[in-house]
Amino acid sequence: MFKKSDKKLVSQALKGNQSAWVDLVKRYEKLVYHYGVRMLPSPDDAFDLLQDTFSSVFRSLKDWNQDDKFKPWLMTIAHRRCVEFYRRRHIDVLDNELQTDLIDESTFGQPEPELSDQQQEAALVKAIRALPLAQRMVVELKFFQHLTTRAIATQLQESENTIKSRLYSGVEKLKRELEVING
Repeated sequence: MFKKSDKKLVSQALKGNQSAWVDLVKRYEKLVYHYGVRMLPSPDDAFDLLQDTFSSVFRSLKDWNQDDKFKPWLMTIAHRRCVEFYRRRHIDVLDNELQTDLIDESTFGQPEPELSDQQQEAALVKAIRALPLAQRMVVELKFFQHLTTRAIATQLQESENTIKSRLYSGVEKLKRELEVING
C-alpha cells in the first residue's frame, strides 16, 4: 500500500482535505496516546492529552516548518501538553495513592512467584510513573520514542549533558524501583 508522506498529508489538510487530516491523526494517535499513558496518571488523562495535542496541532499546522520532520514536532507538542497538565494540576507523582499502589501489603513475607510479561509491563509502567517528571520524559523519549540524546536535548530545549544526567538518574531510579516491586 502506498503511504502518503506527512508533508503531503499536511499540505492537503491545509487545503481543507478532511480525509488527509484523518489519515494524519490515525497515523499518530496510538503513539501520542501511549506516550500519555506512560506519562500521565490515568488512561483518561492520556485520552485528554491525545485530544489536546491534535487540537493544538490542527490550530498550528500552518506554522509547521515543512523542512522539519512532522513526528518530532507532534511529540514536542504532546510533551508540552504533559508539562501543562502537571502545572495545572500541581500533581506530585509520588503522592500517597501511587505509593500505596506500589506496595501491596498482602504480599509481605511471602515468596513472590515469577511475574508474567503483563505483570512486568505493569510494574515498569508504575516505576516510570514514579519518576520525577523531567526524568520520566527523558526516559520516555529515549526508550519508547527511540530518540538520541541530541534529539531529546533539542526537543526539550536542554543541554545534552542535562539530558544524559536525567537519563542516568532516571534509569538508576527505575532499577531500584523495579527491584522493590519485583522483590
